[in-house]
Order: sequence, then structure tokens, then C-alpha cells
Amino acid sequence: MAAYLALTGGVGGAKLALGLAQLLGPDELAFLVNTGDDFEHLGLHVSPDVDTLTYSLADLSNPETGWGRRGESWNFIETLKQLGGESWFNLGDRDLALHVMRTQGLRAGRTLTEITREISRKVGIAHLILPMSDDAVRTMVQTVHGSLSFQHYFVRERCEPSVTGFEFVGAVAARANPALATWLARADFAGVILCPSNPYVSIDPMLAIPGIAQQLRSLRVPIVAISPIVAGLAIKGPTAKMMRELNVPQTAVTVASHYRDLLDGFIVDVTDEPLLAQIVGSDLATIAAPTVMITLADKIELARITLEFIRRLKPH
Repeated sequence: MAAYLALTGGVGGAKLALGLAQLLGPDELAFLVNTGDDFEHLGLHVSPDVDTLTYSLADLSNPETGWGRRGESWNFIETLKQLGGESWFNLGDRDLALHVMRTQGLRAGRTLTEITREISRKVGIAHLILPMSDDAVRTMVQTVHGSLSFQHYFVRERCEPSVTGFEFVGAVAARANPALATWLARADFAGVILCPSNPYVSIDPMLAIPGIAQQLRSLRVPIVAISPIVAGLAIKGPTAKMMRELNVPQTAVTVASHYRDLLDGFIVDVTDEPLLAQIVGSDLATIAAPTVMITLADKIELARITLEFIRRLKPH
């Protein structure tokens, strides 16, 4: 039995995560999830990327939005808006219960990891979901209008301000999730997958935690990433917009270069196959595959291709 770790954040990451979970059992696959997006809202601790993955794996996600719960209602937030409350961040009635439970647990002294495991079990998830750290790390988006917390940039401001950079407050002092070292130390550990998440605000917050970056770089197994950029566009989210404002080419080549010192393999979409010649290096294997995931079959197929690719590679 071979075991794998997938780093994920956002909707794109959760899509591939679901495909991987269809092919690999709980003893073969664990997920490390970005918590740089976490924030306190209306007195509640909200973990958007953890929740997106949780709802996806539990078959509870809203297929129309990719985030939130299916069959959601909005009575709470609509009433709050009528009363003049802070309603820019949509909290569904069903979703609200999860945030209340998490917040109560944290206030009682439990860790985010412990609470995530309990919620996972209660919604029928057997795979291990690991928040990147139990310490607070907060992604701050530097913009032409000043620094914004990620959710204020992403949701309240709708990604409109031009981006100039990013800061991961608390990352240097944060401790990697202690369960990560245990998973990576398994004798049958075989590879790491960087899901097609935003490199700058989904994957980089994890790599900014010294314990995580060091552990991954010390591994003697292949590390593979899937590009979230397809034909110059991001399938979901502001990745391409951010790249444009950071004055870097909006291509899979840029993503590969961003991860360059970490990777053994890189997957681009079939539409970007002509770019492979720009990525290929002596120690970086590349392939083109259908990376746009619309159906469950798409997600499973990309997961299958990714796992086969890893099994052919040798670590750098």
C-alpha cells in the first residue's frame, strides 16, 4: 500500500481532492489544507478552505457555487441585513451550525485539528483532513489601496483592488500540524500532490510555515503540481488576475517556475501542451492532461493520471 499527501485550498483544490479520495482509501491519502483564509466573523471562527474540502468529500457541497452547502437557506443573513448588520460575507443557515460548533470547540481549548476530525467523522469522512497549523496564520493581500485580510479582499471587495504582494502573518512562528510529520514518516509514503489551487494564497501560506517547507523539501518521494492556469485563465478564482497585477505572465510556465525548487513533476492542461517545451528541464518531468474538472468522472480521471505520473517519477 502506498500513501500520499495532497496540499489543497479553494474550489479547484477540492475538486481534485474529491477525485483522489475516490481512488485512494483513508489509509492511503491525507489532505493538508490552507488555513490562511481563516478569519473571525460575527464572533465565529470561519475556515473557508477546510469547509470547502469537508463539504466536497462529504457530498454536501453546492454544485452551483462550489462552496457552501447544498440545499442551503439564507434566513439568518437576510435578517441580519434587514437589521443593518454586517452581511457582506454570506453565512448560510446550515453552514452556520458548523462555524458555531468550531468556535465553541476552540473556546473550550480544543485545537482546530481536533475539531476538524470530529466534524469530518460526523459527516461521514474517513480521510484525514489536516489544517496546516493549529496556530493562527493570516493571509494579508497587499493592494494599491493598502493591506486587506484575504476574505475582505476576496469577498467584501470582490477582488477588485490591484494586488502588489502577499504577507502571511504568523507563519514564521507557526508550528506545522504535528500529525503531518507522522503521515510523512510512514514507510509506505510515496508522493505529494499540489492540487490546482491558487499558488499565491492557497499553497504559499502552507509553504511559508518553516516546518512544512522543510519537511517537504527533505522528502525522498516525488512531488507533483497541477497548474491552476489553463490557456491563460484561472478556472476558478483570482489567480490569473493576481498574476497580471504582479506583472508575471499568466501561464502555466509561470506556475511551474513559482514552484520550481520543490517539484519533480508538473501537469498542464492539454490546451497548454505547446508550453511544455518552455517548462521541460533536466530534473522536472512534465505532461499534458485534461485538467478542467466539471464532472465527477473528470475529477477521478485527473486523479488517476496524477497518481500514474507520480508512480513513474523519481524524486530530485
